[in-house]
Amino acid sequence: MRIRATVAAVSGALALSAFAVPAAHAAAAPTVTFSNMKVNKAKAIVVGTTKTGVTVTYTLTHAANVSIAPDKLGTGPILYRGSSLTPQAAAFGSDEPGTCKAASTTVANCTATMYFRPGSAYDIADTDAGAWNVGGVSVTSGGTVKWQGGLGTTKLLRAPKLTVNASPEPVKKGRTITVTGALTRASWSTGKYVGYSGQPVKLQFKKKGASAYTTVKTVKTTTGGALKTTVTASVDGTYRYSFAGTTTSPGVSATGDYVDVQ
Repeated sequence: MRIRATVAAVSGALALSAFAVPAAHAAAAPTVTFSNMKVNKAKAIVVGTTKTGVTVTYTLTHAANVSIAPDKLGTGPILYRGSSLTPQAAAFGSDEPGTCKAASTTVANCTATMYFRPGSAYDIADTDAGAWNVGGVSVTSGGTVKWQGGLGTTKLLRAPKLTVNASPEPVKKGRTITVTGALTRASWSTGKYVGYSGQPVKLQFKKKGASAYTTVKTVKTTTGGALKTTVTASVDGTYRYSFAGTTTSPGVSATGDYVDVQ
């Protein structure tokens, strides 16, 4: 969830998303270090129009006299932008602290879940799509906080959808086939899918009996993400549109539409 640069103890458990204790008051930061942090198994986070949760794993190294009990120390991941992680830069964190299990007297393996909620004024917006830096935050039961950046990078991407329809079908050999479709992607601000205009999309064809598609031509989406082009019917086969993706949305291919050429 989107967070402010503060943490607090709530109902006897440390919650990184609570905002009662300013991080600026942290005089003695916990003696812990984050490493091996992996967000969503090192894959991009792709969010559609519904609440999406991803798992974050990390290693926590701590002094032998530091307790990792839930009522003593809370830790979790942070996504941020900028050259360094500061309380002012922190943007996304887990709803609850991570769950840590001791691997030794000074090392623990931890897991946390991050949730992204489209359509909420207090969570992700369309402008949040793109690259993010990864960091960690820890807080003691006394409210002292440590921020650690430089733990890697991840991408937060708007989920796309792509459709195709080839007609008429069946069609006589030599006649014109019109291939239409639409490229849309999630708007996190509205919680709906909207047209993605001005994007190059490949029209691809797979001959009946073939195992792979070949590119026929490239078409650009127009208003509302609409796609339309024509080809000449030659042999039976399947048409589809394929989008390579951008820095804010991943690639996607439409489910193919088979055409019987008579």
